[in-house]
Amino acid sequence: MRGDVAVANGSARASAKAEAREPSGGLLTRADRAALLRFMAMMRAAEERGLTLYRQGKVPGSFYDGCGQEAISVGSSFALRPEDRMCILHRDLGAHFVRGVTPDRYLANYMGRADGVTGGKDGNMHFGDPQLGCVGMVSMLPDMAPVACGMAMAFKIRGEKRVAMTYFGEGSTANGQWHEAMNLAGVQRLPVVFMLENNQFAYSTPNELEFVVDPVERAHAYGFPGVDVDGNDVEAVFAAANEAVGRARAGDGPTLIGCRTMRMHGHGAHDDMSYVPPEMFEEWSQRDPIDVYAKRLVADHGFSADEVDQIKAEVKEYVADCAERALASPMPEPERATEGVFADAWQKLGNGDAPWSRWQSENGSHGANGASA
Repeated sequence: MRGDVAVANGSARASAKAEAREPSGGLLTRADRAALLRFMAMMRAAEERGLTLYRQGKVPGSFYDGCGQEAISVGSSFALRPEDRMCILHRDLGAHFVRGVTPDRYLANYMGRADGVTGGKDGNMHFGDPQLGCVGMVSMLPDMAPVACGMAMAFKIRGEKRVAMTYFGEGSTANGQWHEAMNLAGVQRLPVVFMLENNQFAYSTPNELEFVVDPVERAHAYGFPGVDVDGNDVEAVFAAANEAVGRARAGDGPTLIGCRTMRMHGHGAHDDMSYVPPEMFEEWSQRDPIDVYAKRLVADHGFSADEVDQIKAEVKEYVADCAERALASPMPEPERATEGVFADAWQKLGNGDAPWSRWQSENGSHGANGASA
């Protein structure tokens, strides 16, 4: 039934068109491709370690990850310049890493430690590092889409060639905030890129019970393009994001990029995924974005199997070291609980890392350097 609905609403045509394009052409260097694999592997390894810490009782509450969705956050954020801004969600850890957050800070945050991104104020994934140009998320989805529109509006008013990017799942497109964000972005032709992660289920509700018309097909009703890509192909995601970012930066308005993927773990660590048909899970397990890309690097881009294995081994060792640093981080001092609850003064957002070789060659550096908000 799901396939019939896709054909009926036209998303299959959009997907075929996107997949027919050369994913990244000559835009990526050998080092870029190694970086894409490294960031995806880092996300997977950090979340696996976080899940272990949760099971050991070191993480309060539940635990949420993006296993199987690594290509989306890594591929899309890789297209951004340092001065661009992001609203990153709970299954998009790879974007945090691309922009400069390190695994020790991520793991410390989940454990409520002082060295976490929020300084121990949130033992979960509700974080964003303002010094790296990211506004922290809230649980109500897609409430960060209007926030991204607000940043994009500021860029437009100030005449700056900058872009805002945010993420949300297909389930959140049923909420009114999604309509408000899409409508505002279209009317104002805002420089914003919406990354829609269709991981097949809104918690346990499958696509065919979520909507009749695919949200990507609705983009044209708001006056801007909707593109459907393979969310497990990191270079395809990068290519679509790079094109959308270029449109936004040129003043041509927003783009909605639908990334078809599969959430390979439960909604949270408490969810056993018993609602997922075994054959569906098996099908998507054969399309693991990290495994697929590792094989492609060897088959198409001149990497040896040893090089790929070395990248993965280095990442695993790095994350293990980061986990030890996170565990050594102290709990926050109680008197700091009220710090930062209210803003005492306006603070501009800093710049994030931008490791794509194109930006490094243009700027001579990819580190954060504190531009205006």
